[in-house]
Amino acid sequence: MNHSVQEEIAGRTLTIETGRLANLANGSVTVRYGDTVVLVTACAATEPREGVDFLPLTVDYEERLYAAGKIPGGYIKREGRPSQEATLAMRLTDRGLRPLFPKGFRNECQIVVTVLSTDQENDPDILSVIGASAALGISDIPFGGPIAATRMGYVDGELVVNPTFSQLGSSSLDLVAAHSRDAIVMVEAGAREIPEGVTIDALRKAEEINRKVIELQDKLIAHCGKGKMAVALQQADPDLEEPVSRFLDGRLESAVFTASKEECQANLDRLKKELVEQLGETFSAKELLALFEEKLKALVRRSILTRGIRTDGRDTRTIRPITCEVGILPRTHGSGLFTRGETQVLTIATLGSAREEQRLDTISPEESKRFMHHYNFPPFSTGEVGRLGSPRRREIGHGALAEKALLPVIPSETEFPYTIRLVSEVMSSNGSTSMASVCGSSLSLMDAGVPIKSPVAGAAMGLIMGDGAYAVLTDIAGIEDALGDMDFKVAGTSEGITALQMDIKIKGITYDVLEKALSQAKEARLFILDKMSETIESSRPELSRYAPRMTKIKVHPDKVRIVIGPGGKTIRSITDETKTTIDIEDDGTVIIGSTSEEATRKAISMIEDLTREVEVGVTYTGKVTRLMNFGAFVEILPGKEGLVHISELADYRVPSVEEVVKVGDEIMVKVIEIDRQGRINLSRRAVFQECPPEGGERTPVGAAPESASPRRPAGQPAFGGHGPRTGLRRPQDGERRGHSGAPPGHRNNPNRM
Repeated sequence: MNHSVQEEIAGRTLTIETGRLANLANGSVTVRYGDTVVLVTACAATEPREGVDFLPLTVDYEERLYAAGKIPGGYIKREGRPSQEATLAMRLTDRGLRPLFPKGFRNECQIVVTVLSTDQENDPDILSVIGASAALGISDIPFGGPIAATRMGYVDGELVVNPTFSQLGSSSLDLVAAHSRDAIVMVEAGAREIPEGVTIDALRKAEEINRKVIELQDKLIAHCGKGKMAVALQQADPDLEEPVSRFLDGRLESAVFTASKEECQANLDRLKKELVEQLGETFSAKELLALFEEKLKALVRRSILTRGIRTDGRDTRTIRPITCEVGILPRTHGSGLFTRGETQVLTIATLGSAREEQRLDTISPEESKRFMHHYNFPPFSTGEVGRLGSPRRREIGHGALAEKALLPVIPSETEFPYTIRLVSEVMSSNGSTSMASVCGSSLSLMDAGVPIKSPVAGAAMGLIMGDGAYAVLTDIAGIEDALGDMDFKVAGTSEGITALQMDIKIKGITYDVLEKALSQAKEARLFILDKMSETIESSRPELSRYAPRMTKIKVHPDKVRIVIGPGGKTIRSITDETKTTIDIEDDGTVIIGSTSEEATRKAISMIEDLTREVEVGVTYTGKVTRLMNFGAFVEILPGKEGLVHISELADYRVPSVEEVVKVGDEIMVKVIEIDRQGRINLSRRAVFQECPPEGGERTPVGAAPESASPRRPAGQPAFGGHGPRTGLRRPQDGERRGHSGAPPGHRNNPNRM
């Protein structure tokens, strides 16, 4: 039986419906906002998964291009692996849900979000969070929700609830916040250097909206919710506590509190081995190691809460030692190495032409992007053996977060007509590699000479809560991330925040905790920016010698088709001949890229010749293409021919065309007329009259001298390659036809940007 609930949110109706689709799932709902519709299903195994000590939760986000009225590109013509946007939507949904499952729940659980319709205005990602919560809420799967998610924008100094795609184009904030009934459970944001106070205001406004959506889910659950399945919690052997505590007494603390991750891990591995060897005959290894991890977690957290001392000896606000280097790779366009403690990231910048921008085949209205950041996390970065291959969800998420943090400082295409790709290679990892990649990327961009607005830095904040107290940790290390309650990444410039991402392992945090975390993050960010400026303060004034130079020229929009040619034949021939890249827009903007200045000049010359208009009274150097009884046709510009009548071939009477010129000869001619039909009439005689030969008078027109040869009468100037030339100079190699060495009146002023 169908049942639906609805609420007006920001002038649009939010509808949650169940009972119509996918009724065999444990829980199934459709969520509609505007004309965007998603189907969300929740399924769980009836028995716990054997051999796991974590929640086996999977969130899948299925983009169907029919939702946007599109047919997939490529040969196969069907959806394949998830796009980056789909992967980010999966992570967004997962992070809000995961902390609210019961501790000890080990049944395999899957959330599938299918985008059925999109109006290209309302992003389906927040509907994914709402739908997942509602599907879990009405199912028999144990879940501590409901939760809800709201997107916040900031346009013209005003907060906007659930801004549309078009509104986000002018918004300085794109923040998604998820709340439970009484706490913040997830935050993700990109921003254009906004102050911390605006972030807090946006979160409070989002909480108001989320409370309405939670009440809406409560109505649905009250009407058709199922009873929850029991959670089978494993009970530890009560006899295990005393021998393990006695074994670890004093030894665990000395093993953990060291300055080195490698030393700490080696100590812990040794202790685990000894523990199992000593007590393994009485208790199972699995139980021993589980209790060991509990003891370790309790020790680390107690030290921070009671003494303010972390495992590497730092207090809660101290940042690990930082070093920065740039230009360490000889042939890349830009490189930056950022090291913070044992976390090290090398970022490489590569510049390309506009044609190398990424084309997007997704349900989003965005079709391409010219700035990309990719993040690689190889297994050697943690000293382990592992799989290499396509990027995993974590790598895609971290890369996108850094990209979001850097985007506000990237110059526009008008200012800097390049496609920009950054690749962050994690060299070693001990916490907060995503924020290290932000710092390494800023160094790399400045080293490459990209005129960024200002450098961006980031730090990860941690949280330890217990016994009514809490501690916010600046620049968390790996062990604090694993054993703590929060990983709150904050990136920005000296002026404000550019990106946020908060992951928590508890049921939520309060605004007091959030405000303290943002305050410490700003303090850390400014400290890191100062360290970076000691190495490189701003972008280099010149690009790398190995980076392509982009030259922009302008042609008349009506000439674009001439430059492109039939099926792109003309523009391909220019790029093949000059070894350049050429991108041309409908408005006539042409961007030519090459590492060779000579190649760029040649490409510009060829384009200008294609688009130049023939002008009456201008002299051109052209090539003879055809001979007729009445004259010769000469190509004076690419694709533009004119006729030199036999009476205009010389300043004397010419017996036949063949005796003066032949096909392939280069001759100088003047345009004397363009008739109503666009036919071009040329004169070679007019050029002779303007430039008389040196060392004597020219033979009068019509009077052939007695000593005239069969091919060329005596006194006739040499044109067309029939011997030494008199009076007029043949263009030298490298000179442009119709440009260099021309007599007075020759056109020599092409318009360039």
